[in-house]
Amino acid sequence: MTDQRTAIRNNAKYLRQVRPIDPEEIAEYVDGSPHPAVVRQTLREEAFDLGLWEREDGTFVPFEDGPAPRADWGPTEFPEQYSFALEDLLVREYGANWHRGDSGEALREAISRLKTDYFYENDVEYDETAALGYAIYHLPDYYAAIGYVLDDLAENGLLPSNLRVLDVGAGAGGPALGLFDYLPDDALVDYHAIEPSPAAEVLEAMLGETPRNVRTTIHETTVEAFDPSEAVAETDATGDADDTEHSPSGPFDLVVFGNVLSELADPTAVVSRAMDWVTPDGSVVALAPADRNTAIGLREVERAVVPADSSASVYSPALRLWPGHAPSDTGWSFDVRPDVEAPPFQTRLDAGGADDGTYTNETVQFAYAILRPDGQRRVEVRADAARFARMADMERHVTERIDLLAVKLSRDLSRTGPDAEDGDGHRGPADPEPNPVFKIGDGSESVDHYAVVTKESALNRDLFRADYGSVVAVENVLALWNDDEGAYNLVVDAETVVDLVAP
Repeated sequence: MTDQRTAIRNNAKYLRQVRPIDPEEIAEYVDGSPHPAVVRQTLREEAFDLGLWEREDGTFVPFEDGPAPRADWGPTEFPEQYSFALEDLLVREYGANWHRGDSGEALREAISRLKTDYFYENDVEYDETAALGYAIYHLPDYYAAIGYVLDDLAENGLLPSNLRVLDVGAGAGGPALGLFDYLPDDALVDYHAIEPSPAAEVLEAMLGETPRNVRTTIHETTVEAFDPSEAVAETDATGDADDTEHSPSGPFDLVVFGNVLSELADPTAVVSRAMDWVTPDGSVVALAPADRNTAIGLREVERAVVPADSSASVYSPALRLWPGHAPSDTGWSFDVRPDVEAPPFQTRLDAGGADDGTYTNETVQFAYAILRPDGQRRVEVRADAARFARMADMERHVTERIDLLAVKLSRDLSRTGPDAEDGDGHRGPADPEPNPVFKIGDGSESVDHYAVVTKESALNRDLFRADYGSVVAVENVLALWNDDEGAYNLVVDAETVVDLVAP
């Protein structure tokens, strides 16, 4: 079979420069005349290394290299094919009434336990039931979140359309499915997942729904024991340098840590190693839930891996606008995106309990960081000391009106977020109308800074229009110290001018 595989590869290498490769034609040229279905499967397995893409008609053509375009990403529901795949798994495990009786109660208990463990920073352990409960609760929001993060790379042409991905702590596969759906139909992906827990079985089932031009490999090991060169060698048939553009020392274009940093014993050490696993122009992407502990933990890792004097960079969203500086405030920063409608598997499980929304999860709120070894940043904007005050020096500016260059690091915190008053991320209609509040930073701050809008006007409306991670120039803002919060309030009123510098 090894010789047959080699013969198929050699024929494909020759024919790809001549005409579309038909598995039936290749079968005629190989000793033993393997069935065309065997040839097709071999070509699918070798496609990434050979630079081939399978068309809908079943033939293979050379892949046209280039960056993936920015997708029109904004899912409001979890795709049906993935919902069906998860429900099939639940039915096989527990039967048609999986959401009722003992199995339903066990799944609800597993979800409640996981939520508690995350909140109190307890060690998280997974058995088969916990893995399925985790999938029920988190597949949709994790699926949605990764696409918004990839937007930051795609907008600058930094997300290849043929890419090798490492998904650390892949779990049930939410980020993986979102990644595959974000990429164009003609993308070519070599996907590797690290998942040592029973969630690997769920992941395998979900990956069965991936497109034909995605090759998937699950490594059931810990990230600490993972060897990237061996992992890539396992999926590369020959290891020939001519077959791949990826160097053995940095084989991945993208390394993803999807909501796993808080579960690692030494996340800083692991992410530091991962920076050596990406190609020189690759990216390390880390996501975390929006709650205080996990979001702050992500920022702590970001700042330890990329200190102020590093040649690597924080690409987004927490841009550092002052060269040679790095922030040391709490770093609790997160994005909020449109809800994803609760899929049937969530509503069925919830209905079997108190039917009060405890086991549905529609909110898409997440913290993230993109780190790059090449030093590139999402926007190359720098602050000028001759024009702007630095947040590191804010103490000397209290009660003064100053000008700032800042990154918008939240949505309106008075209206949305994990601490909103009705407990679901939104304020209720009976709550008093608060002043809009936005977390801002410039990469030099040692204390939290918030822009507090006391008077909205046409002059400061760009603060509202700016997206999360955007850079804004804020002129004539009043600096005050908030003793109750231990933070600086930058009061934006009718005299304050806000201009969008970089969206």
